[in-house]
Amino acid sequence: MTYLSKGKGILIKKNTINLIDKTDGIVFDCDGVLIDVSKSYDLAIKQTTKFVLKQFVNLNSIPITPTIISGFKATGGFNDEVDVTYASIVSLVAADLLGINPQKFINVVINNANSTGIVSIEKFLDTLSVDLTEIRKKLDYPGPHATNPLYKIFDQMFYGAKLYKKIFNKQSAFSQRGLIENDIVIVSKKLLERLNAKFQNKIAIVTGRGKQSTMYSLNQLFDRFNVAASVFLEDKPRRLAKPNPKSLIMSINSMNSKCVVYVGDSMEDLLMAKKTKNFGKKTIFCGIYGTAANPIEKKKLFEKNKADLILESINLLPKALNLAN
Repeated sequence: MTYLSKGKGILIKKNTINLIDKTDGIVFDCDGVLIDVSKSYDLAIKQTTKFVLKQFVNLNSIPITPTIISGFKATGGFNDEVDVTYASIVSLVAADLLGINPQKFINVVINNANSTGIVSIEKFLDTLSVDLTEIRKKLDYPGPHATNPLYKIFDQMFYGAKLYKKIFNKQSAFSQRGLIENDIVIVSKKLLERLNAKFQNKIAIVTGRGKQSTMYSLNQLFDRFNVAASVFLEDKPRRLAKPNPKSLIMSINSMNSKCVVYVGDSMEDLLMAKKTKNFGKKTIFCGIYGTAANPIEKKKLFEKNKADLILESINLLPKALNLAN
């Protein structure tokens, strides 16, 4: 057996056990780890897709479900929620133009996607007899958050008028409450205090979110992380997006850590941690599965891809890392 159990909700690879006590730093992903985004980011994907299909091509199609979202993310190339939104939109437009059942077709697209993300789905769609020139031109994706049509709609729905104005210094076209208000903070002051006893100031964040939205949702807990050693990829060039390991390497170097635990909930996170190891940085990947739409499938995904440590919740970290009570 590759994995050993350290209690309910904790699986650890045999060859990782001796490395755990040598760790001197811990880095967290945000969404699905520190924060439950099932009613915020996931809902923003669903609502933006529905809005764009109706407004841009007058199409009513199937709703984007957690299963569709997790399907795209399981490929390892869709860390950015707007990438998932774009992939969903062009897939459903293609299904309509081809006269194919949209649910079946979007599953076919997911099965042809890989860690290159939207590049892989565009290549697949280009092999079909379907002209997506019009919708691609309208979306003009990807592009800068502040000016790209799809990013603007998504960000306005997610942030709400007040926060959108603060971040982008522009008025939102939507008046409804921002979906970011539905974020549920999972990490607690108590957990961070326990981790601080071992790692002290070597507790950082590497996330696809921007700094402003991470700070907004974590509120007072934000300052308990080493912000200087953290990387907020929404604020960085797109080439640094996960699974590019550069952001995690930057964080590790900033903390001068010799061996870190990276805590994530996605294939992008796992691939990034593996690539970081290839650069000579001792990294333990800890996969969190309890916040997934289908926790059992997420757990199986991490086992199949040989995650070093697999936890149901971040609240199990102290026990998994042999921290004193």
